[in-house]
Amino acid sequence: MNKWVRITAIVGMVVVVLLVVPFFIPMQSYINQAEALASQKLGVPVKIKSLHLAFLPTPRINADGIVVGKDNELSVETVSVVPAIFSLLSEVKVISQVRVIKPVVKKSALDILAAYSSQNPSSAAPSPVSVRHIVLKGAKLEWPGLTLPETDADITLGEANKPQEAQIETTDGKIKLNLTTGGIQQQITLLADKWTVPVGLPLLIDKLQMDMTLNGSKLLINKINANLYQGKVDGNAELDWAKGWQASGKINVANLDVSKPTSMVSKSTRVTGSLSGNGDFSAIAKEPAQLSDRIGADFRFKVDHGVIYGLDLVKAASLFLKSGQKGGDTEFEELSGLLHVTGRQYELRDLKVVSGLIAADGGVKILPTKQLDGVVNVEIKNSVSLAAIPLQISGTLDNPVVLPTKAAMAGAVAGTAVLGPGVGTSLGVKAGSAVDKIKGLFGGDKK
Repeated sequence: MNKWVRITAIVGMVVVVLLVVPFFIPMQSYINQAEALASQKLGVPVKIKSLHLAFLPTPRINADGIVVGKDNELSVETVSVVPAIFSLLSEVKVISQVRVIKPVVKKSALDILAAYSSQNPSSAAPSPVSVRHIVLKGAKLEWPGLTLPETDADITLGEANKPQEAQIETTDGKIKLNLTTGGIQQQITLLADKWTVPVGLPLLIDKLQMDMTLNGSKLLINKINANLYQGKVDGNAELDWAKGWQASGKINVANLDVSKPTSMVSKSTRVTGSLSGNGDFSAIAKEPAQLSDRIGADFRFKVDHGVIYGLDLVKAASLFLKSGQKGGDTEFEELSGLLHVTGRQYELRDLKVVSGLIAADGGVKILPTKQLDGVVNVEIKNSVSLAAIPLQISGTLDNPVVLPTKAAMAGAVAGTAVLGPGVGTSLGVKAGSAVDKIKGLFGGDKK
């Protein structure tokens, strides 16, 4: 019994020594050396709040309060480095694990990394340090124009410290990314559940799977499958950042309920119905956050059985209102056309509206300021009218105004005065429409 008591006492004393001794080792000189060396290598100030050794549960070096750059471009709460003891006497030092707690990376930190890489190009010589495993907890990327969640990561590295496998997951569990290496390429699978898109409209995606291939500075998104707003979206894309940032791809949409997405753009003028269509897009920008403002896209679409809220085309075509028609709704069986996107400007081309009461066609531009500019020709079915009424669409998305074009109004007045109401009015509108088209050919005012 006394033997086991002595053994327990000895073990206890060893544990106490291992816990207490590191606090008596002066580390300030090592902190100063580490800050000076890191600052010299990176070309920016580096500060370390504290540095200490720990022997339990395994020998490691802990650094707290690391700040890199004049404007805190990179900050880390704690870094823990666990060396492989057997490798300390060998030529290549092996780090079993690097654990990084709450790193915060600003966009400007990439400039520091780029400058370091240009001054220290990679060589064929093997690295004197081999890292086996990296764990990130609560990592945060601060990028202008983007709201990104905190992320955890578990990364296994192989030869030349290149990633072999990685599991990355947001702390809220909504996004998971798995990476595996095959030769010079990395296969990536991204899964998302109840995730809100951080760029552009805050669309809520119910389910998302993206299968990707990373090869150097090119990311091929081979497959996109998404479920959102009771519909499905699939397609593919490519992202290249070798020289600037370039993106392109194709997209297909089936049976998507457009009521919620359009209500995000405008509360008063919105569309309901089931959307289907397809198209392609491309964008070139200096920074990734600028891609959405540089996008060019053409999307052929059709919306079945819906309502245009905020526009009453039937009433606008029935009455020549000098003050313009505001408000109201237009029910339709089919709304189709081509959505042409140039940066933040949208244009609806080849627009067609079919319902039991009207048939309409034309085009409307939506400027970055949400101003509307376009003409829609509306023909009321089962009426005595011999011509479609050209309606000028103006105002804003939140307050649209529909008014017959000036030429149509003038033609209607002249036709009514000469031939009387009814046929005279219709012939006058038709003549006014012809004048509109001729002016359009020479850049004249359609209003």
